[in-house]
Amino acid sequence: MNSRQTGFTMIELIVVIVILGILAAVAIPRFVNMSDDAEKAAVAGVAGAAGSAMTLNYSGCALTNNVVTTNKCIQVSTCAGVGALLQGGVVPAPYAAAASGAWLTPTTNGNVGGCQITKTVGSTIYAAAFSGMSAGN
Repeated sequence: MNSRQTGFTMIELIVVIVILGILAAVAIPRFVNMSDDAEKAAVAGVAGAAGSAMTLNYSGCALTNNVVTTNKCIQVSTCAGVGALLQGGVVPAPYAAAASGAWLTPTTNGNVGGCQITKTVGSTIYAAAFSGMSAGN
């Protein structure tokens, strides 16, 4: 009677474990850096929403001849005022809106100024710029 055993040898198993270890050593640092990219993308998304909200508000104010009207025109003359235009009426909790440059005449409708959204995570500050537009003044 000829009995034959089948299976993996010890060397084959060790080679597979070594290959898996090398793959894990290469892949883990890439996944760790994903959180940094995600934070940057989140801040850029909020900045994009803020810039769009200010532009839409200016358009609504232009239609009402800059008369402050519920759901049509909200008075905004600073970057910090963008919170009133966003869903919920405020800038989301971990984020902050501030001017990144000086507006020459913020009470002039359609005046554009540099704004930025920031988010602090630990000791890292993430920031994204957007153009703010005054309206309803």
